[in-house]
Amino acid sequence: MVEPLWTSRDIAAATGGTASGAFDVFGVAIDSREVNQGDLFVALRGDNQDGHRYIAAALERGAAGALVERGADLPPGAPVVAVDDGLAGLQALGAAARGRIAGKVIGVTGSVGKTGTKTAIAAALARSGATYASERSFNNHVGVPLTLARTPAASRHAVLEMGMNHAGELRALTAIARPHVAVVTTVAEAHMEFFASLDEIADAKAEIFEGLQPGGTAILNRDNAQFGRLAARAGDAGVGRILSFGAAPDADVRLVKCRLHEDCSAVTADVAGTLITYKIGIAGEHWVSNSLAVLATVAAVEADLGLAGLALAEIKPPRGRGRRHRIDWRDGEIVVIDESYNASPIAMLAAIKGLGRSAPARRGRRIAVLGDMRELGEQGPALHAGLRQPLREAGVDTVIAVGPLMQDMANALGLDVQVIDCATAADAAAQLLDTVVPGDVVMVKGSNAIGLSRVVDALLDLQDQPLRRAAG
Repeated sequence: MVEPLWTSRDIAAATGGTASGAFDVFGVAIDSREVNQGDLFVALRGDNQDGHRYIAAALERGAAGALVERGADLPPGAPVVAVDDGLAGLQALGAAARGRIAGKVIGVTGSVGKTGTKTAIAAALARSGATYASERSFNNHVGVPLTLARTPAASRHAVLEMGMNHAGELRALTAIARPHVAVVTTVAEAHMEFFASLDEIADAKAEIFEGLQPGGTAILNRDNAQFGRLAARAGDAGVGRILSFGAAPDADVRLVKCRLHEDCSAVTADVAGTLITYKIGIAGEHWVSNSLAVLATVAAVEADLGLAGLALAEIKPPRGRGRRHRIDWRDGEIVVIDESYNASPIAMLAAIKGLGRSAPARRGRRIAVLGDMRELGEQGPALHAGLRQPLREAGVDTVIAVGPLMQDMANALGLDVQVIDCATAADAAAQLLDTVVPGDVVMVKGSNAIGLSRVVDALLDLQDQPLRRAAG
């Protein structure tokens, strides 16, 4: 018999709430559309939605009970735990969950690579024991306690993604998560609109160390210019051990050699004196760095390195983060590299390099569909302009630019690169469908708010209707 994740009595004790009806739950959801049979539905109030409007719908979908605010309008006889504030209740439930987790908790932050590294760490550790990790990018003041609340108490490992775009946010998250291991993938130009310098970003990332368990481990990128500052902040926070990773000669987890391929990489690394050779199932230099952070984490919690290497060979990129699609089109195929989820300067450079390593077929071209990178503040124009040379070096033939900053950058590329300016993602999709031919390699990347996932969806639709498109 499967043990419940929470009982109504447990939930009331954790949140200081009042239970009406006895019930057991086996999962936790904050979206009524995603409720599964036996879940706890947490009704949260937001700027545009109020979860209390959907309590009846959640119960109809099979929720065993709901966490609600006192005084809420409820269906007759609804099984609930009532609290003063829904978000505070969820956070209290997450903190209680953290207190009962038997295994090691790993927190992952950084300017880029958080979600991919978190996913890879979870896959690597799952080979050594029961592991739970945050879904998608659940990395904020809602997502972190939600992930903890969903984590079975008997888990050997829990892997949490922890994000921020303002100072102080990680301090609050790490106080709930209290990790044994804190991973900082890198510090780079992201959210510069809210910070005056990279030093300030590094200091904000270093807040994760404040909640680290006594004797805990900080895992830092030795190749990053902010390594020294992060290491100093870790020392100030009383971190027990620092493990570094990278290509630097003095890195604890050191890249020995790697071979980059179009859709994977082969790597040899030295993990504190132990050589390991492995394959990464995702292409890109940035994934080589991510994999070293994974191995450092595995070493920190004393899990099996060999099994971790096998897991890295099987990882696949999630939607919007480098997933490659081969689409049959007319008498050939198109390769689509979906990087549409989000964008920062360092991630954009990595994606452009990946496009450069992808060889078009026949008379195909390299096409980059690029959207503005948001939250860069006054440095935005210069950071966009810095993409011109990498685009030339990658042999990009056509740039479809969405947004004013990317359009200005693309229009300065020169006559050897075709530039198509578009106001919206929908315009970009229409322009791309008019110009794409068999053999093309198309890379799509921009900040999430630009909505370039629509461009990817438009290309994927070709797979379902190639004959009609060809005839038209």
